[in-house]
Amino acid sequence: MNIEILLVCIAICFCCTLPGNFLILRGASMLTDAVSHTVLLGIVIGYFIANDLSSPLLLVFAILMGIVTVWVVELLSSTKLLNKDTSIGVTFPFFFSLAVILISKFAKNTHLDVEHIIFGELALVPFDRFETVNYDFGPKALIYALIIFCINLIIIMLFYRELKISSFDNDYAVSIGIPVVFINYLLMTIVSITTVVSFRSVGVVLVIAFIVGPPMTARLLTNKLSFMIFLSAIIGCIDIIIGYFFAVLFDVSIAGMQATVIGIVFLLVLFVKK
Repeated sequence: MNIEILLVCIAICFCCTLPGNFLILRGASMLTDAVSHTVLLGIVIGYFIANDLSSPLLLVFAILMGIVTVWVVELLSSTKLLNKDTSIGVTFPFFFSLAVILISKFAKNTHLDVEHIIFGELALVPFDRFETVNYDFGPKALIYALIIFCINLIIIMLFYRELKISSFDNDYAVSIGIPVVFINYLLMTIVSITTVVSFRSVGVVLVIAFIVGPPMTARLLTNKLSFMIFLSAIIGCIDIIIGYFFAVLFDVSIAGMQATVIGIVFLLVLFVKK
């Protein structure tokens, strides 16, 4: 057992479930799937500028592309001509296909490891460390996850009332003077940053599972938002620990097994509640 891999998964789980609870309540959980696809365009643009797959510009442009995606989705849905799901369905195929065209046209010989994008690089997490001359701070993925978790937690604590009211009743939130547009964009921005930073380590599959699975399971068990947020983090933590041990036992993908366990736990709770 590698405790650092588990710690990274737990930290990223906490990062993802925080905004994931509000996405569930808003019916926009699959926005994560959209962001995870459209960031490829940001990676491509960053590569064209830096001409180096290891350049930090790739991460910067991936985050910017994720933010652009959620802004476009919000803009389309705010017209009232398209609902949230349709806006997502229109946006991410366009950006993703544009990235594919650019790669096929101008970067045919560039090596992009699709497997790592989908399932992450969990086995390699302990080897990519944040070190100084005198001290080892641990895996970079863990440091990044803790930073994002702190940012998400602070934002949600500062705007908890606004996020709660606008998530349950958007029209009422407008009527009492809550800046709904700002709150929506703020939430979607932290979702985008969380998704981009997290999927570099755990992959697209597990990021989507973290954001959607534990909050949906918690939603079945409680109607109180504050307890739902706490419960989703606990459920996600238990899911990934169980998933990790099964992955080691059966020698399969860690991210794939953890996502599977998240889905099984949700189905079990759903059947018990019914």
